Amino acid sequence: MKHRIVVLGAGYAGAYVAGTLARRLSPEDTEITVVNAVPDFVQRMRLHQLAAGRDIAAPKLADVFVGTAIRLRLARVTAVDPERQVVAVVDADGGGELGYDTLLYALGSRGDDHGVAGAAEYAFDVAARPSALRLRERLDSLGGRGESRNVVVVGDGLTGIETATEIAESRPGLSVTLVARGELGARLSAGARSHLRQACDRLGITVLEHTIVEAAEAAQVLRADGTALASDATVWTAGFAVNPFAAGGLEVTENGRIVVDRTMRSVSHPSVYAAGDAAYAIGDNGRPLPMSCASAGYTGMQATAAIVGRLTGRKVANTKLVYTYNHISLGRRDGILQMVDDEGQAKPKYMGGRKPARIKAGILKMSLWAASHPTFGMPKRKHRLAAAPDATAENTAAYAEKAVE
Repeated sequence: MKHRIVVLGAGYAGAYVAGTLARRLSPEDTEITVVNAVPDFVQRMRLHQLAAGRDIAAPKLADVFVGTAIRLRLARVTAVDPERQVVAVVDADGGGELGYDTLLYALGSRGDDHGVAGAAEYAFDVAARPSALRLRERLDSLGGRGESRNVVVVGDGLTGIETATEIAESRPGLSVTLVARGELGARLSAGARSHLRQACDRLGITVLEHTIVEAAEAAQVLRADGTALASDATVWTAGFAVNPFAAGGLEVTENGRIVVDRTMRSVSHPSVYAAGDAAYAIGDNGRPLPMSCASAGYTGMQATAAIVGRLTGRKVANTKLVYTYNHISLGRRDGILQMVDDEGQAKPKYMGGRKPARIKAGILKMSLWAASHPTFGMPKRKHRLAAAPDATAENTAAYAEKAVE
C-alpha cells in the first residue's frame, strides 16, 4: 500500500511542499493529494492590489500540478482528526473523509476581527480573494459619485499600510484614513517611519495615531473616545488568525497556530507537519517566526526536508529559519526595505523609494513563478521509501512515548 501524503492548502507553502515532494519521492511508494478550496493559485501578497483595482494573475492549480502525479481535490476542509488520521472535506459532490499517513497543514490564516462589534458584518478585508473582490466592487461603486467618499483602513501593520497606500494611489478620488493603534510604523526605524509619513502625506492619507476602534457600523467607525469616523468602506487589517478547526486534538497556540518542533512536525501528533502562517515555529533567533510569505518559504523548505528524510531513512537536515527584513510597498512606485536584527527589532539601516518598490515587484513576480512551477530545479532522482519507516510505525511509537510523558 502506498504512503498517503495529504497537503492541505495550495498557497505559497502548500504548493511548494507538494511539488517538491512529488519531484523527490517515487510515485511507486507514495501518493500525494493536495486539498484546496478554490481552483486557482491565490497571490495573497497582492490581494490589496487586487482590491484597489489591479489585474492579478491567478494560475489554475490543475495547470500548476500537471505532470507531477499530484492529485488535486477541490474541497473545503471542515475538520482534522489526528487521532484517526483523517481529514473531513466538503465539495461539490458532498464531500467525505480523506485518510493520510503524513499530513502537511498549510491552510494559512484569515482576517481576525478580534470580536470588535460590527467588524464581521460591515468591514471588508484583504485576507482572501473573495473578500478582496468584494472590497473592489465596493470601491468601484464609490468612484463614480460626485461627493467625497471615505475609506477607513483599520490597522497599521504591513497589510494595513500597503492597503491604504495602494487604494490612495489607485483611487485618488477617495479620501483614505489609516487608523493606527499606536505610533504609525512603530516597528520601523526612525528613518523608515519618516519615509512612511512622507508617503502618506504625498498620497493624501489621513493618519490617526493612538486610536482604538470599538465598533464598525454601516457608514461609520466608532472610536474608544466616543467619536465617530464617517466611512463608506471600512477595511479591517488589524490582525490574522488560523482557522479554528486546526485545533482538532493538535497542540496549538491561543490563536490556533500548530505548535511544531524544529523540523515543522507537530509536537503532539508526529504524522502531522505544518508550514506557513498555520505553523508556530521558533526561528533561529529563538523567537516565533511571524506570519509572512518569507516564513512560508522557510517553514515549507524545512517541512519538505523533514518529510523526505524520515520517509526515506535519511538524516533530516535543518534548513535555516530566519526573518531578516520587512518589505513594504507604498503604491506602485515607492516602498520601504527595513532590515531587522536577531531580536526582531528594526535596524537603523533601511532603504526607501523606487528601488525597494522595484525589488518588491521582483519578489512578487518570482514568488508567482516559483509557485506556478513547484517542481522546477529539484533533483530528478525520485527516492524510494525506506523499508521499515513507513512512518505509521514510527508515528505510533512516537505518539505513545509522548502520551507516557
